[in-house]
Amino acid sequence: MAYALDLFGHKWALRIVWELRVGPLNFRNLQAACGEVSPSVLQRRLHELRRLRLIEKIPRLGYRLSARGERLFQVLVMLNKWSAELRLTPSGDNLN
Repeated sequence: MAYALDLFGHKWALRIVWELRVGPLNFRNLQAACGEVSPSVLQRRLHELRRLRLIEKIPRLGYRLSARGERLFQVLVMLNKWSAELRLTPSGDNLN
């Protein structure tokens, strides 16, 4: 469990996985999709995610989720659904 929490604790790691759900994105498009991530942080996160085999780099297309990354994405979908059921706001306040 600690290993998963380490990965989840790295800012932008899960956001990158989430943005790659639509298919391959090159570095520039991925940076735009992630918003305010700096190029150096994005590069580090991409390296970490590739090392963990959660994403793959495809020539001329950019980055995409691997089979392992797709499984992680499904977990994120369930987590997103769970948080929506709780009606959590971005500030963490429970509206129920």
